[in-house]
Amino acid sequence: MLDDLKEILDIQELDMKMIRLMRVKKERLKELQQIEDLRKELHAQTHDKEAEIEELGKNIQSLEQKIQEVNAKIKKLESQQSNIKKADEFNAITQEMTHAERERIAIEQKVSDLVDKRVAEEEMLTKIRDSLKGSEESSMNLEKEIQSSIKLINEEGASLKEKRDALALKANQDTLQIYDRLLRNKRDRVVVPIENRTCSGCHIVLTAQHENLVRKGENLVFCEHCSRIHFWQESEALEGSAVATKRRRRRLASA
Repeated sequence: MLDDLKEILDIQELDMKMIRLMRVKKERLKELQQIEDLRKELHAQTHDKEAEIEELGKNIQSLEQKIQEVNAKIKKLESQQSNIKKADEFNAITQEMTHAERERIAIEQKVSDLVDKRVAEEEMLTKIRDSLKGSEESSMNLEKEIQSSIKLINEEGASLKEKRDALALKANQDTLQIYDRLLRNKRDRVVVPIENRTCSGCHIVLTAQHENLVRKGENLVFCEHCSRIHFWQESEALEGSAVATKRRRRRLASA
């Protein structure tokens, strides 16, 4: 049974590398999306600000038209007043002219406020455009770097998958199916060693009887707590596997 695990352990090492690559790729794609979202947001802000400025311009134009109409009305009243001889009619026109003057002043104040607001909005629009331009220029190189990184990830992933497929053909198919099912559920190592009578996957203490079964290596032994497959990492039957290589490196490091 341990011989069956040798290929599975090597397959697992390749799977872990592919999972790490996919996580990196996901983060890189997320960065690309963030760049695109920022660009869209700045474009939307530019469009909204342009529409707001255009609306302010229309309002200013409309109020200026009203000022012209009030001025024309005042001029007409002045003309009428010059031909009136009766005091009460003269006073009535004077009051009407005064009201018109107040209306003109109020409208002119509104125009002044809108012009100030338009100037402020135009300044804000300039800043947004500058920010958009700077963002597009700075993000261009970053996008190229991310896309290049994703391309390398895809190439490395394809190479790892090719190696995995080759190993899968040699592996015990029943054991491989069990391994694949566990891997789909956990997306992490599912064939793990026992360390100090503890599952190195879920880190829960195991019984002595369980450890003895794993040491014998006669059958697949599953963790009672996390369902991972256990193996005895000091087993000579695993020599030549990725696990044995790692164990040898640790020994050399400690020496």
